[in-house]
Amino acid sequence: MGEFNFYDIYIPTLLLQAILAYVLYRVLGPVWQFLIASGWVILPSLFNLCVYIMLVMLVHGIFLFFGI
Repeated sequence: MGEFNFYDIYIPTLLLQAILAYVLYRVLGPVWQFLIASGWVILPSLFNLCVYIMLVMLVHGIFLFFGI
């Protein structure tokens, strides 16, 4: 993986990816809440966890594609 050096503080790349995925999750949250509220999702907490993991994988793939 790697890390970023920010004024002699090493920040893991996966931490930045997880934070970016969380921001995306919060921005797209109303879409998930609409699906949950309308009855399309049976287990909301498991669904939310899976969506977040997919977003982390998506952000990680983008980081790998661009070589960051």
